[in-house]
Amino acid sequence: MTAFVVRALLSGLIVATVALLARRSPALGALVASLPLVSILGMLWLWRDTGDRARLAAHSEATFWYVLPSLPMFLLMPALLRAGVGFEPALLAGCGLTVALYCLTVLIAARFGVSL
Repeated sequence: MTAFVVRALLSGLIVATVALLARRSPALGALVASLPLVSILGMLWLWRDTGDRARLAAHSEATFWYVLPSLPMFLLMPALLRAGVGFEPALLAGCGLTVALYCLTVLIAARFGVSL
């Protein structure tokens, strides 16, 4: 339970830091948010908990494939916001696009023998 609390606090600290930085400088907040800090922490904790090389390799590879379909969201949202769409609908559209692209990625990856 202690490990869970530490992990949750650290993850929350990262999100809070990004939010504070973005208030001062949107670009700096974006830079910190784009760092794979959560992925690295997840890999560290997975390694600490399992020490399983194969599991960590599979996790790292799957993370790569899941990052790709999430990227268009970061182009769609600013386009919608600049076009006058409200924040909530723009966020929902971005999330919806990401989910659809996740599903498509899983289907395409399976055709090439990549299991996600």
